[in-house]
Amino acid sequence: MTTPLLEFDALRVTLPGPHGTRRTVLHRVDLALAPGSAVGLVGESGSGKSLTARSVLGLLPPGAALTGDVRFDGASVPAMRPPELRALRRGGAAMVFQDPRAHINPLRTVGDFLTEALTAVRGLTRAAADARATALLDEVHVADAARRLRQRPAELSGGLLQRVMIAAALAAEPRLLLADEPTTALDVTTQAEVMAVIDEARERHGLTLLFITHDLALAAAVCDRVAVLYAGTLAEELPAARLAGRAAHPYTRALLAARPDPTAPDARLRAVEGRPLAASETGPGCPFAPRCAHATAVCRTDRPEPRPHGDGRAACHHPVPPEGSTR
Repeated sequence: MTTPLLEFDALRVTLPGPHGTRRTVLHRVDLALAPGSAVGLVGESGSGKSLTARSVLGLLPPGAALTGDVRFDGASVPAMRPPELRALRRGGAAMVFQDPRAHINPLRTVGDFLTEALTAVRGLTRAAADARATALLDEVHVADAARRLRQRPAELSGGLLQRVMIAAALAAEPRLLLADEPTTALDVTTQAEVMAVIDEARERHGLTLLFITHDLALAAAVCDRVAVLYAGTLAEELPAARLAGRAAHPYTRALLAARPDPTAPDARLRAVEGRPLAASETGPGCPFAPRCAHATAVCRTDRPEPRPHGDGRAACHHPVPPEGSTR
């Protein structure tokens, strides 16, 4: 089998709480990304998606304690020394953040933002860095790239600024791209354009992609596999093409049922019953048990381990059989 480029092995993260306590923000994430693959990480707000991605670059909050492991190309990220971690951030993996305006200095030009790493880290002259930055903007379909380099972030729309972020990520020539909800707050047309840019970049450069989103349909459209996170626990992982009819975890099924039906615009939306829980609120059993119609006594007392189910895996004591089959 191909060695995974990125692997989460029983990843668990805790943060400092009040009065010397610790609170769990990730209970367990087991996930492997083969080189060149695209995996969508889906879940409600607060489920731990962004923390999972940030752990790859060692960007967890102060005081975070990590158990299990995160491995990039076989090397343990938590065990990396500062020079190794800097090398990972400079060329192994790059991240496209959710809000580009929060990650680009508003007082500096787009050209300064794109060329800083090229000159300081890669040793390019400013002229060579400008040429490289212009080529990167052309690659992500930013028109009039030379003029854009002289502009400041406030002069660009949200969609253009997100393309600048993608160009900055590509400047590092990474093998892994972490895209943390890159289409949030963009209109539908711009969302599609940004995702097309990411997909083109992935194909052109042979990138491995971890794509974080709330949108199951979008994840299924652009990814090879989909992983569903709930309350800091990986509930299910399966091929994207089999998401609709093969999902085994009741939570995944509930998310699918809650999507709007374009063929019935007047139909009432089916919300997932109950209140979403943070990882720190869950008890000893299955974190989804309080909201699950299939829950039994064992679900409330024993946390299920991820187990193979068809061509995927589900952390569920009572996985739902595929459509058209019986238990």
